Amino acid sequence: MKPDEIRKLEAYLKQKFELDRIQVKARPRKDDSAEVYIGEEFVGVIFRDDEDEDLSWNFQMAILEIDLDEV
Repeated sequence: MKPDEIRKLEAYLKQKFELDRIQVKARPRKDDSAEVYIGEEFVGVIFRDDEDEDLSWNFQMAILEIDLDEV
C-alpha cells in the first residue's frame, strides 16, 4: 500500500475506535496489505481489495484463546 493510503486508513481506525494508539504500518515485501498495531502489540492485517469495481479494505484480527484468559 502507498504511504498516503496507510495514513488515511490509520486516521480512519483511530477515529472509528476512538483510540489514538492505533498504528498502521507497511508490510515488508507486501504491497497489498498493512499491519495494524495498538502501541507495540500487533493486532491484525488490513488487506486491500481492488478485484472488482469497488475498492475496499478488509481488516482481519485473530483472537487467541490465551488472549481471552487475560480478560
